[in-house]
Amino acid sequence: MKLVILDRDGVINHDSASYIKSPDEWKPIAGSLEAIAVLNQAGYRVLVATNQSGIGRGLFDMATLNAIHDKMHRALGLVGGRIDGIFYCPHAQDDGCNCRKPKTGLFEEIAHRFSVSLEGVPVIGDALRDLQAAASVGAQPILVLTGKGTKTRKDGNLPEGTTVHANLAAAVQSLLQ
Repeated sequence: MKLVILDRDGVINHDSASYIKSPDEWKPIAGSLEAIAVLNQAGYRVLVATNQSGIGRGLFDMATLNAIHDKMHRALGLVGGRIDGIFYCPHAQDDGCNCRKPKTGLFEEIAHRFSVSLEGVPVIGDALRDLQAAASVGAQPILVLTGKGTKTRKDGNLPEGTTVHANLAAAVQSLLQ
C-alpha cells in the first residue's frame, strides 16, 4: 500500500496565525487539491495528520472541525481527489498528550489502523514539528515552503534527509518522478 501523509494548514490550505476556525476561513492553496487528486490517480492513499489545538483552546468545537473537513472533502471531490483518513490532535500545547506533533501518536495511530510500517512513507509539512514527527517514525520528511515553510527552512535544524519543495504540487511532482 502506498501512503502519503500531509499536514493540513499551510500545506493543503492557507494557514492563519489565529487558526482556521470556520469553513469560511478554510481556503485551499492553489494547486494543492489537484496535487492530491494526482496522488490518488497514482495509487496513493492520502492521509492528513494535523494538530488542531483550537479545539482544546475553545476556539471552535468538533462540529465546526467536521464542517471544515466536509468543505475540504467536497472541494477535493470537485477535482477528482479524496483524502482517505484524517487524524487530528485536539489538545492544547500544554496538555501533555502523545498525539500533538512533534510527538508521534498520530503517526502511530496511522500505522496501527492501516497495519503498515511508516518507514520511508512521505510526510509533507510546513512546520518543523511535522518533519520531526516524520523522522521519529522513520518516514521521509518533506518540507513545503507554503504556510510556515519558508520560516521553517530559514530557522534550520531540519531532520536529516528532509527534501524541500515550493508547494504541495511540486512535492507531488517530485514524488512521482
